[in-house]
Amino acid sequence: MSLLGMIFAVVAAAFTGLGFVAQQHAAYREPLEEMLHPRLLLHLLRSRLWLAGIGTMIIGQVLFAIALNMADIAEVEPLLASNLIFALVAAHLIYRERLGRAEWQGAVLFTAGVALFLTIGEPHGGGEPSTWSPRWIAGAVVIGLVGLLTIAGQHRDLRVRAITLACAAGLLYGLQDALTRSVLLLFDQGVWQAAKDWQPYALVLIGATALLFSQSAFDAAPLRISLPATTAAEPLTGIALSIVVFGERLRVSVGSLALEAIGLAAMVAGIVVLGRSPYLGKPGDRAGARENGVEA
Repeated sequence: MSLLGMIFAVVAAAFTGLGFVAQQHAAYREPLEEMLHPRLLLHLLRSRLWLAGIGTMIIGQVLFAIALNMADIAEVEPLLASNLIFALVAAHLIYRERLGRAEWQGAVLFTAGVALFLTIGEPHGGGEPSTWSPRWIAGAVVIGLVGLLTIAGQHRDLRVRAITLACAAGLLYGLQDALTRSVLLLFDQGVWQAAKDWQPYALVLIGATALLFSQSAFDAAPLRISLPATTAAEPLTGIALSIVVFGERLRVSVGSLALEAIGLAAMVAGIVVLGRSPYLGKPGDRAGARENGVEA
């Protein structure tokens, strides 16, 4: 387990969380009719706040790529999910309200879940599959799930649609992380060799699509509704792909598997608790009116 890689993953999570807060503030002001339309991204390109959020997230992605080059996917994916904690802290500073018991409980639950999974699972091993390995079918399965979530969210209320879009974005971000790992391994063979394979081009396409889905979720609902599903789906997808595609291994005794499952469940539960924090909302008359339309 690479300590330096894990440190880079946590710093990457901090930048990613800050970027999500800025992006949501900008995207939430866009018309609802622009969800899942490329026009949404074109309009957001005019927002300095959104561009700052994208720039911050790009820094986070670069740092996470460095982490992936130092450690296995299953080691660092759970740490990237801590971006929700950093988003919560940023929102807390913006709204100048102190964090309550639920926020601290969520943070402790999430941290304990990550620590348990990494300690017991000890993710290790793995390698680059061949370019056309049938293992990459797992990526097609992820894309299929994204399509099902998109269909399921149609003609539903804003809360449900935001959650389905956010979950789809998380699946795509997890696939993006796996492709990033693959491209980094290809670069070890030379830039020209990497340019001849499909993974770098798929990485750009999947990244752009994930961005459209996440901004559409931010357009539909406040962060506490639109971000937790993304934060939970990304590491779970990344871990699954690390095992299926790259052959990374976890400890598989009965006791270890049970504790690993408890760790993942605690991590997701912590994300859900943190995501329900009122500090992840956004002030403003329009925000309040729309929020009332999406909350149960």
